[in-house]
Amino acid sequence: MPTLDWMGKDKVVNHHRDVPFHVLERVPDKGVLDDTGSDCGNMVIHGDNLEALKALLPEYEGCVDVIYIDPPYNTGNEGWVYNDNVNDPRIRRWLGQVVGKEGEDFTRHDKWLCMMYPRLVLLRKLLASKGVIFISIDDNEVTSLRSVCDEIFGAGCFAAIISWQRTLTKRNDAKSVPAETEHLLVYSKSPRWIPHKLDRTQGMDDGYSNPDGDERLWTSVTCSAPGAATHQGMVYAIQHPITGSLMYPPNGRCWSLGQDRMLSEMSKWAEYELRDIEDEAERKSVCVGAEVDPCLPAIMLIDDSEEALRRTKTRYDRGLTGEEPWPTFFFTSKGVGGMRAKKYLDESTGRVVTNFWPASEVGTTDGAKKLLANIFGGTSPFDTPKPPELIERCIQLCSGSDALVLDSFAGSGTTAHAVLNMNQKDGGTRRFILCEMMSYADSITAERVRRVIRGYETKKNVKTALYEQKLTFSNLKNAEKYREKAVAAAEEAKQSGAYSKVEGPKVDGGAITVMGVTAKGEQVPGTGGGFSYYELGPALFDVEGGVAEDVSVRDLMRYVWYTETKAPYVDRTGEHPYLMGEVDGTAYYLAYRAGVDVTLGYDLLAELPVRGNPTVIYASRCVLPAEELERLGIRFRRVPDQIARM
Repeated sequence: MPTLDWMGKDKVVNHHRDVPFHVLERVPDKGVLDDTGSDCGNMVIHGDNLEALKALLPEYEGCVDVIYIDPPYNTGNEGWVYNDNVNDPRIRRWLGQVVGKEGEDFTRHDKWLCMMYPRLVLLRKLLASKGVIFISIDDNEVTSLRSVCDEIFGAGCFAAIISWQRTLTKRNDAKSVPAETEHLLVYSKSPRWIPHKLDRTQGMDDGYSNPDGDERLWTSVTCSAPGAATHQGMVYAIQHPITGSLMYPPNGRCWSLGQDRMLSEMSKWAEYELRDIEDEAERKSVCVGAEVDPCLPAIMLIDDSEEALRRTKTRYDRGLTGEEPWPTFFFTSKGVGGMRAKKYLDESTGRVVTNFWPASEVGTTDGAKKLLANIFGGTSPFDTPKPPELIERCIQLCSGSDALVLDSFAGSGTTAHAVLNMNQKDGGTRRFILCEMMSYADSITAERVRRVIRGYETKKNVKTALYEQKLTFSNLKNAEKYREKAVAAAEEAKQSGAYSKVEGPKVDGGAITVMGVTAKGEQVPGTGGGFSYYELGPALFDVEGGVAEDVSVRDLMRYVWYTETKAPYVDRTGEHPYLMGEVDGTAYYLAYRAGVDVTLGYDLLAELPVRGNPTVIYASRCVLPAEELERLGIRFRRVPDQIARM
């Protein structure tokens, strides 16, 4: 596979291994807790995102369902600075320098790729086996980014380059081709990812009807499929029940059903049987010269007299007047044409997503800027934020209602807003992790999340969707249930007094909706939820490889626990200061005190309250013989030498 090379690549390919592991220090007064006192598993992390991603590895490796990132587009206008501590003199010259524009900074693409590579490596490690990453990018670096992602994720995991219609504003003063779209580069952790389907549109359903009086709406589809040469058993003659002529699939194609099932379908028109008609040459022609079974019979009418054919035509005509619906396979041109099949609307599952996402469905940067300005009292702190609807679409395509969503270039916090919106609409328990290195992580990123959760005073009338359910023919049987839910949502909103007005339930745009209206100057109700705010703390290990002096025992214990078990951590030091926990019958201890050598011997064993099979004990040294450790089922790990390095 071709790969992309650039200055410094050889130094950053494995740089993620050299990044020190930092602990995360929670700042309680900067977070928000829900009504139960929980942060709902949500995190906002202030600090360099490369170090933040490394800090997340022990607990979250292989756990993230959806990653959305919006890195610098490298246009030279972002003012981003390369600051990774890579041990290379060429790269060290870049440190602290603002990356310049094309023609001014001839290493700008090298810097951008050196910045992105180790972050993408760690992001891939964090993705779950069925996880998907979406990367916003423009024309400037999309080609380079795809080459790098092919290398890191694998070309077989490439899913799409999506064009997002980011603006509806038409520029007539542009000197070149104005950019109306941006890209979303999509990769999955595992090959052959299949995205979830979207809700059907009314326009899609409008193509279904019942001209034969069938009680179910249907549309006409072909009844053949490709692959005649490899599916020769599905290439056979069928005698037309109205004209008596022989029908074969088009050249190179086969019937969509096997012979037994097709015989059953055709028998709904007249009496049929399997009969050898010695048509090997005709079937060989359909199979484009491939050898065929000379004994494969045809589906033939038992009675093909003119009178029998007339009776079938009369049966067909009753369908034209709606008196008697046609079977699944029917005939065109008033019954004398080719064969087609019915596809029923109530069997259609949804809308397949394409690689063009229009602004009407996922929003624009202009709309996102207006939303952000409203949240922050009239002025948007970002010029080109992403709309929550865009990220909601990403999440919808590849996860359920309990997804873990990560954004390591968090910016204005749109990803958290999208997650909170989705949970509010459907009662989901999705979680978010945001990483932001800039100083505005608290004042903008986290502040937006606080205001969305708690509510904020609006500078204009705002409508909030309290209930929305698309109505299609396929789900119309559930209309009464949807109506009851909508009525309940409207009643609850009215009783809460949180909205100036409640609109609905009503049918709007093919959906049952209930909207809460907040008038200008009023408080937009919060979505609810919570999050914890974190700062990057000290490195866990010092330059000599030992445990750093300013690291707490609790932080070290959490780290060791996650590297050993990948299981959720529950503090059990109240039972014993060295006890980390138990998983699958194995007990884990960390016998560590800063500046003190803790020895594993009989005295220490005697005080441990829980023994597993085996029991893993971390300590400074061990005085028990190897055969005694084996007899007791104890696995000794030396601190710090045998603590795993992420």
